[in-house]
Amino acid sequence: MSEALLLTARRLGVRLAGRVVLKDVSLALSAGHLVALVGPNGAGKTTLLRALAGLIPSEGEIAVGGDALASLPLRERAKRFGYLPQGHLVHWPLPARDIVALGRYPHGATDPARLSPKDAEAVLRAMQAVDVMEFSDRRVTELSGGERSRVALARALAVEAPIILADEPTASLDPRHQIDVMQNLRATADKGVLVIVVTHDLGLAARFADHVLVLREGRLVSQGTPAEALSEQVMADVFRVAAYRAEYQREAVIVPWADV
Repeated sequence: MSEALLLTARRLGVRLAGRVVLKDVSLALSAGHLVALVGPNGAGKTTLLRALAGLIPSEGEIAVGGDALASLPLRERAKRFGYLPQGHLVHWPLPARDIVALGRYPHGATDPARLSPKDAEAVLRAMQAVDVMEFSDRRVTELSGGERSRVALARALAVEAPIILADEPTASLDPRHQIDVMQNLRATADKGVLVIVVTHDLGLAARFADHVLVLREGRLVSQGTPAEALSEQVMADVFRVAAYRAEYQREAVIVPWADV
């Protein structure tokens, strides 16, 4: 990645309940990339995502656009990151459109019913991007899990932040919408946004990401293009599987195939 760096971490570490969850993680990521963050269960993927956004205490240094994360006020941090957590839990029976409009809160839009033209356009773009316009007036608590996850993604996109952090955004989605979500995130990256996606689907990572980070037991053990980061040796050492590899319509195909 030779472009100007947007997000860097140096010797990042996290302890939770006295246990080391991340240790000595350093990375340097540029705008305009879709980065897949992969690893076995318990490797520290969600913890790394939350640490990069400043949502949990950490050791080491994090910089966003050249600014130390620790120096940024909370509202400014909220403008720099669009964060999509796991689960997409929503406890309020609000219309889907109002949930998406929460993405404009860091920009001063405190009332979804009274959006400025700029905020309303951002909400519209986000909802169109993930194909949830038909849910605009439906209460989000009445939607299926997959529909709620797409509304949650639209909320993250509505922030129009330079960095999107998405934690398993394709979980609970059917194959068509898994592909749709990854295509939308790829398109977002192609517009100059840094998109970091946690996923267990190595096939989606290989197809859509241009950079892959592999975590194991809290350490960054491999990174690079999908072919480099998910080499046969890494697949065997980290995931304990061999993979089928091919190319289809000029896109990489990696399918975990057998135990090793």
